Amino acid sequence: MTQLSPPVATAPEPQPTLLTPFAYSLFRAIWIASVVSNIGTWMQNVAGVWLVTTLTSSALLVALMQTATSLPAFLLSMPAGAIADLIDRRRLLLFTQGFMAVVALLLTGLTLLGEVSAFSVLGFTFLLGIGAAINAPVWQTVTIELVPRRVLGFAITLNGVSNNIARAIGPAIGGAIITYYSPGWVFLVNAVSFLGTFAVVYAWKREAEVASGPAENFTGALRAGMRYVQYSPAIYAVLFRTFAFAFGASAMWGLLSVVTARRLHLSSDTYGVLLSWLGAGAITGAFLMGRAGNRLNFNQRVLLGSAVFVGTNVALALVPSVYWLYPVMFVSGVAWLMAMTSFSTTVQLHVPKWVQARVVSMYMLVFQAGLALGSVAWGELADRTTLETALLATAAWMLLSLLLAIPFPMRSAEGLNLDPAEHWPAPTVAGDIDPDDGPVVVMVEYDVALADQPAFRVAAAQLTRLRLRDGSLRAGVFTDLAQPTRITEFFYVATWGEHQRQHHRFTKEDLAVEADVRQFHVGPAPPRVTHFLAFPRSVNVEMATPYETMESPQ
Repeated sequence: MTQLSPPVATAPEPQPTLLTPFAYSLFRAIWIASVVSNIGTWMQNVAGVWLVTTLTSSALLVALMQTATSLPAFLLSMPAGAIADLIDRRRLLLFTQGFMAVVALLLTGLTLLGEVSAFSVLGFTFLLGIGAAINAPVWQTVTIELVPRRVLGFAITLNGVSNNIARAIGPAIGGAIITYYSPGWVFLVNAVSFLGTFAVVYAWKREAEVASGPAENFTGALRAGMRYVQYSPAIYAVLFRTFAFAFGASAMWGLLSVVTARRLHLSSDTYGVLLSWLGAGAITGAFLMGRAGNRLNFNQRVLLGSAVFVGTNVALALVPSVYWLYPVMFVSGVAWLMAMTSFSTTVQLHVPKWVQARVVSMYMLVFQAGLALGSVAWGELADRTTLETALLATAAWMLLSLLLAIPFPMRSAEGLNLDPAEHWPAPTVAGDIDPDDGPVVVMVEYDVALADQPAFRVAAAQLTRLRLRDGSLRAGVFTDLAQPTRITEFFYVATWGEHQRQHHRFTKEDLAVEADVRQFHVGPAPPRVTHFLAFPRSVNVEMATPYETMESPQ
């Protein structure tokens, strides 16, 4: 008698921690490069804002420095996301880092030659914002390629730590260089930091991606990204919350230098120290979140962060001494990292790979739009009334934004499997079909008992949302009037190529929704799927064309 060996017990996979992403060498190298680059960027921000503060008496122009940084992201984030999903991400990173290095070098030359003005600083800041806007979506999605999904949340948090280490160090270094030398030398350091990141990315040997389905064009990719967000409740809930938070938080970023120079009558060194306290708080917040783990979900973290910023703006308006503002900035840094990593992680964990950069770009667009519009609004209010009034109004905004958690709760992504399902069989077709032929109508026929039809309609509505999210222009469900138990689901797609891409966009998570619909089918055979192509064939037709009127022969 053969004896069976007992199964070998496998040790459970250790739970990831905040330091787990550093075990992946490529993430570690790019993270170090990002720290260096972010230090240069924060030095640049301090030098630029302080230089404009000394060149003009207008609080609005100072606040516009934030707008010059954020507006390019508002204008270019979506196109940049589409480009990042279509072309090689490594090459795109090399282009953006090189472009920003050149811009920073030009600003260095003008500043050191004494030919700079407030408006020219704004202009070069805008150009750097363009480079950052194109760079940001691809940089965010690169993280997803460097670490497994289970540690992605910690990797995103470490990216926030990278920025806040730079925020803690960069402003202090930048303020010291401004005090003893010139803002021009700060701009030079920033240019060198871009060149360092360029070298690290250049050494990255990224594996070529294998395309699934026909290639998308730029316009189609842009539409697909917007459509995905439109039909993804978990994503647009985050976008609403992100805009409200960024609009209110922009007052701190846009007016902190004005508070330092005009209300407290202090120097650029103090402004840099305040930003350093903010960065130190954010770094501490990352380790606190690593230890807190799952005690607070993302929704609760955003609520707590928004509540803290109510107090931040009140303190900036009323606290008489800078020594009281140091701990306020520290706590604000904790709240800032807590909220921003919650937004970013929620978005990235809810999005499949094929549309990652586009959705991340829309998230960043909304975030930067909040910062840009908020900076203009609060700066204008400060010019028309008083600085204190603007900051107290911002505190009121942040307090009201807490109510958004009721209609727009942030959903957990735990357990989601967004890998392609790849379970749809290839349709049977007669002859060859060009990917640009269309439109295409797909019909799926079900037999559903009358008693089950109310529940079927509820399940079918969720499947219709997925069809629209993944590329359909129209979708719905119809009942046969002559045979009420016969129900036909249809979805209408612009081209045959777009329908082929739908096959690859359907995820394993979506299988449960499809199964909920198919469980109501009671026919002896599986639901019948039929594909229809426009006759005669037409190219890139996205709306049905009217029939031509035929005249009778005379």
